[in-house]
Amino acid sequence: MHGTKEIIREAAALPVEERTLVVDALLRSLNPPDTGSEREWLVVARRRLTELRSGRVRAVPGEQVFAKIRERLA
Repeated sequence: MHGTKEIIREAAALPVEERTLVVDALLRSLNPPDTGSEREWLVVARRRLTELRSGRVRAVPGEQVFAKIRERLA
């Protein structure tokens, strides 16, 4: 069996895409996702994407959004 330090060293040597998968799996093991919430967010995300693609809503640049937030908090 591998020790913790060896596992970390081996994981750090992986390509970035594979390290991302390892990190995601470890985080999910600590905090399992609420599948009900994930499904609800997926429905919202798909609806918003459809609205954007159809032109029903207009995207607002992130810089503009953050500028408004900073303005309100000032």
